Amino acid sequence: MRIISSEVIENAVEKLFIEANYFLPESLECCIKECESTEENPLAKSILHKLSDNLDAARKINVPICQDTGMAVLFAEIGNDVYIDGKCFEKAVNDGVEKAYMNGYLRKSVVIDPLFNRKNTENNTPAIIHTRIVDGDKIKLTAAPKGFGSENMSAVKMFTPSATQEDIIKFVVDTVRTAGGNPCPPIVVGVGIGGNFEYCTYLSKKALTREVNVRNSDENYSMLELKMLEEINKLDIGPQGFGGNTTALAVNIEYFPTHIAGLPVAVNIGCHVTRHKSCVI
Repeated sequence: MRIISSEVIENAVEKLFIEANYFLPESLECCIKECESTEENPLAKSILHKLSDNLDAARKINVPICQDTGMAVLFAEIGNDVYIDGKCFEKAVNDGVEKAYMNGYLRKSVVIDPLFNRKNTENNTPAIIHTRIVDGDKIKLTAAPKGFGSENMSAVKMFTPSATQEDIIKFVVDTVRTAGGNPCPPIVVGVGIGGNFEYCTYLSKKALTREVNVRNSDENYSMLELKMLEEINKLDIGPQGFGGNTTALAVNIEYFPTHIAGLPVAVNIGCHVTRHKSCVI
């Protein structure tokens, strides 16, 4: 049994959310620059260049890469040989989120009640926490702050097992078409396939934490990711919605077994600053 102080978790969460909001994953930043070199639309090429300039400026003056610093989402894998000493895990996480958004000067966007009392909590908590118990004596944390310009463009559909690959591709492409320029393209598209109603949406969110230069390890799903990306980039939505062949930077699919009577599919759209940062304690 390994003992980990809740203070260590709290401090790690604080650091992760600050760094996730200040620095884009290297693979995504490189992808934006690569797309600039292949983009055929002059205006789109110029916009991609400005997006890279924005990332450089944020790094230089040490500010967030986007003003919407998101709702705090945390994926946690906790080893079954770990004992957390001090605060309970969720308390430590939320205290870390509060410290991140206060000390990192990040915009606080969470309201107390979704319908009747939309008063700001003033510390960006509570966080949304997805926890798995795994083998081992370590804790892996992945911070994924999510802005709602892109979150609002997401969708889920309960297909029947008779649905074809083409049906699913069409659903994903139509979701992006409907979103248009609203999610600040070029986007990253997370797709969850399988599970049930709620789990496919979890998968689509988790898919956005995978590096954009890493394809699904299953060859069938890897090919499906590329097919979806190709079809999306034919839409001519382009960077910031001004046209071009760079509407999406990547499509990441995660899948899970499902019921014989179902085929759930969810699409979670991430903007051009689809942020995430991980650490292992």
